[in-house]
Amino acid sequence: MARKRRRNSLAWFAVAAFAGVSQPAMAAIIGTCTIVVGASGTMTANPAIGMLSSKQAGGSSASATIVASSLLCTLLNLLDCYSVSAPAPAAFSSAPSGGGTNVTFASVFRLDGSAVDINGSVPQRVTNGTHALQVDLTATKSSGVFPAGTYQGIVTVLCE
Repeated sequence: MARKRRRNSLAWFAVAAFAGVSQPAMAAIIGTCTIVVGASGTMTANPAIGMLSSKQAGGSSASATIVASSLLCTLLNLLDCYSVSAPAPAAFSSAPSGGGTNVTFASVFRLDGSAVDINGSVPQRVTNGTHALQVDLTATKSSGVFPAGTYQGIVTVLCE
């Protein structure tokens, strides 16, 4: 009877070992990317009142600070472990009646004081360290004008 148990034990051990090998391994988190929100931006209207943009005269960019840190990137001397993006929203988070209809949104961002606008939906690789980010949002009405009132658009900054 002892031999029978041993064979069963070995069979179960083999099944357990196989099951352990076929399961996906859990990865350890070895880095962080922190986003610290700074100043809110201000959108202003163009003369025809068909566009609101933080890039218009009197407007201002929103700002944030990105702090990327990855042990794996440091150990392997990799330069591009995290990507930053700031896609445009699908709609205003608040707008007066009729203000959000027939509107398309576009966002751009700049990293580390660069004057080059990057499409908000296009991830930009960043190195370990601290990076200054400026974000601009433009809302364009395809027909009509924006009614008077208060508008708010929220751009979500991603670091992945």
